[in-house]
Amino acid sequence: MRVLVVEDEQYMARVLELGLRREAIAVDVVHDGTTALERVTVYDYDAVVLDRDLPGVHGDEVCRRIVAMGAECRVLMLTAAGRLGDKVEGLGLGADDYLAKPFDFPELVARLRALYRRSPMAHSPTLTFAGLTLDTHRRQAVRDGTEIRLTPKEMAVLELLMRANGGVLSAEYLLDKAWDAHADPLTNAVRLVVHTLRKKLGEPRLVHTAIGAGYYLGAK
Repeated sequence: MRVLVVEDEQYMARVLELGLRREAIAVDVVHDGTTALERVTVYDYDAVVLDRDLPGVHGDEVCRRIVAMGAECRVLMLTAAGRLGDKVEGLGLGADDYLAKPFDFPELVARLRALYRRSPMAHSPTLTFAGLTLDTHRRQAVRDGTEIRLTPKEMAVLELLMRANGGVLSAEYLLDKAWDAHADPLTNAVRLVVHTLRKKLGEPRLVHTAIGAGYYLGAK
């Protein structure tokens, strides 16, 4: 999952960024509505965590424009107001969910994952392939009964490959979905993560290379 966090409070934005990355979620962070709208037109986000009280372009207007764009990303609005009227108004703008500050971080993650499953392409929380099971809620990978400990980035890449169901994913696509906007497009980070992922998954090999095209899962 790739998420854009739009939060003008620097400390809160940093907390959200670090916490979501620990959950194997790729995160970009911006602090104003204008930049948020620019990012949404450039990157393919699965969800936007949007603070309602933003400087410049207000969060309400950002939400309206995202909806008007027809973007497939889901919008989770954050606000310091917890009144029912504010929640109804926020959802009326086209937001998919609404969370009042202060909130428990696990609830934010749970809501984001729920929105991810409700995206135009349904996302099951549990994935299986050739004896390999990935529980995206528990962040747990098991192959033939043995748990495999993965880093958040390895977990994110594995989830993308499993959801592709044997389809080839380019390094550029994996970089776009599992890393953030600061990732160097010329980096070999994807190749290195795939290499360590292969070793951890063991034999017979599951992650294969389509020369000149990318990577895919195959039971051979």
